[in-house]
Amino acid sequence: MNTFVEPSAYSPTELLITVIARLLQGCRHVAVGQASPIPGAGALLAREQSNRTLRVSVLNSARNSAFTNGGVELFDLAAQGRLDAFFLGGGQIDGQGNLNLVGTGTYPQVDVRWPGSFGSAYLYYLIPRVILFREEHTRRVLVPRVDFISAPGSTDASVFRRGGPYALLTRLAVFRFNQTSQRFSLESVHAGHTLEEVRDNTGFEFECAASVAVTPDPEPATLELIRKTVRLDISEVYPRFAAGLATD
Repeated sequence: MNTFVEPSAYSPTELLITVIARLLQGCRHVAVGQASPIPGAGALLAREQSNRTLRVSVLNSARNSAFTNGGVELFDLAAQGRLDAFFLGGGQIDGQGNLNLVGTGTYPQVDVRWPGSFGSAYLYYLIPRVILFREEHTRRVLVPRVDFISAPGSTDASVFRRGGPYALLTRLAVFRFNQTSQRFSLESVHAGHTLEEVRDNTGFEFECAASVAVTPDPEPATLELIRKTVRLDISEVYPRFAAGLATD
């Protein structure tokens, strides 16, 4: 039976930041793309928790990136095998880890047009730990099969590929990607939500243990880091986001 757990004294955003930092444990170099304040904050938290042994490169940051040519250097590092983790999202994500960043409908006559694939497929192939992040957890986003594959979650064994989906994080839950079955497995449900809620709002089938864990609460020391050090660091690129983080 799934148990409803009351959330503790932290915000949903702080929980997502904490989960991201946990998913990055063991990495040496993490890159964060544009328009990614929560992944950026999670990466910076992971850096603090690693005593700054983790290198974090946030695009558009002068303080938290050594890049001088933005995406060009990001792609070069990925090709050289010098990036351990990155974040991708999509207008649609399916149970096999396929991403759609183009639009809905029958391509090329799409009903809704999104920004486009850009370097998603390239980075998906080359970076070992790609974390899929999308706050919205609905059947509109998490679909049985994407309308257009911008970046495939898996490929034939004959194709060279060292990268791919590692986890999927939403406002409701954490999924891990099972490389054997090539599908997502539900790892935990966030406090305040239920397994039934996750199932109702997920368009694809997923593997699930008989007893599903609750996503661990952030520790007090973690919340202090988020509200002070991380908040200050991320404010350079995302001042409005930083202003919304709790300060006490």
